[in-house]
Amino acid sequence: MAVKAVILVGGPSRGTRFRPLSMNLPKPLFPVAGRPIIWHPIAALAKVKEVTEILLIGFFEDFVFRDFLDACSMEFPNIHFKYLREYQALGTAGGIYHFRNEILRHSPESFFVLHADVCCSYPLAEMLAFHKQQGRKGTIMGTRVNRADANRYGCLVADTDTYEVLHYVEKPESFISNLISCGLCLFDYTIFDTFHAALDSYSRMTNEDDNCNQTDEAYGVLRLEQDVLRPMAAQHDLSVYITSGFWRQIKPAGSAVAANASYLEQMLHERPADLANSQAQRAEIIGAVYIHPSAQVDPTAKIGPNVSIGPRVTVGKGVRVKNSIVLDGVEIKPFSCVLNSVIGWRSKLGTWCRVEGTPEVSQHDAEGLTRAGIKNQSLTILGQEVVVADECIIRNCIVLPNKELRNCYHDEILM
Repeated sequence: MAVKAVILVGGPSRGTRFRPLSMNLPKPLFPVAGRPIIWHPIAALAKVKEVTEILLIGFFEDFVFRDFLDACSMEFPNIHFKYLREYQALGTAGGIYHFRNEILRHSPESFFVLHADVCCSYPLAEMLAFHKQQGRKGTIMGTRVNRADANRYGCLVADTDTYEVLHYVEKPESFISNLISCGLCLFDYTIFDTFHAALDSYSRMTNEDDNCNQTDEAYGVLRLEQDVLRPMAAQHDLSVYITSGFWRQIKPAGSAVAANASYLEQMLHERPADLANSQAQRAEIIGAVYIHPSAQVDPTAKIGPNVSIGPRVTVGKGVRVKNSIVLDGVEIKPFSCVLNSVIGWRSKLGTWCRVEGTPEVSQHDAEGLTRAGIKNQSLTILGQEVVVADECIIRNCIVLPNKELRNCYHDEILM
């Protein structure tokens, strides 16, 4: 049975909460655990033997993913890759429907739909087997969250015996269920009948409303959650596969650090040879740590847990790095400390610096930068080519690119 996959990558007008890290690189290509965010679902899909093609849909320019997909074609030679560009935002389902002929080419029986900004364990083979067993038109991956957090997501009410989704509500105002959508679906090819019906319904509603400000350009805009999944639940066409593995969204810039930690822990259990160790690095390595082969780490440095160090990074004598991402070309001079932070490309930290953020307690901690005009406690993010002078402390700050910091700063957004 041939299966395809569609990954929704958005566009340059999305991912604004990921700034300043998305100012120089599209969020799907930002590295976590040593690989671009979007590589992780692609690698998981490549393990499913039925998957033959992966399509990226978004409204970035065509060249943005060209080199990345060329590299993927070499790494996963049994899968065909293609980027499909929307020339206007069509919604989370509109792009899928617009490119339906490309998706249905070669007659796949079903196809995955994934959001690029989701971090999870991706039990895709198990989900595919579950979908075949259930026999419904669609399957959505779900997970349990704390009751207080449930209304931030699409909430599902499901039959505990049959796993049929009885009701779906996107971000309800009151508590519905602590079972939520993971932003990952699997559909039979017949799903496009449901897409077409949703589009016709939306078109009729628009035409009948004399006061509607919609134009012909809005035709084709569909929301996967509200316009497709909710009617499918009402028509008894939707199942839920409940995962017990890790799951989180990658929304604000600070969430990349937590995603980095999740993927590193997964690597520690599944591919420990890909991680750094004290014998190879001759530095003290604690827990799950990724260090690019081109990085230079002094033997007296102490790294980890949950640290990714990118290409051409220099880590000096006595440096301490914990729960952080250090990006390409960074220089950290002797006796500096980096905790709960992201250090942007080609930034330079002087001697005896301390760059520190507040670790997240939950995945919602970093969602707002300010509250009542006051900077929230959060991870520290340094943008590209930030210079921090010797003996400076930068704590709980967001720093935009190309800044030179010669003083200590706490709880600020530095423009």
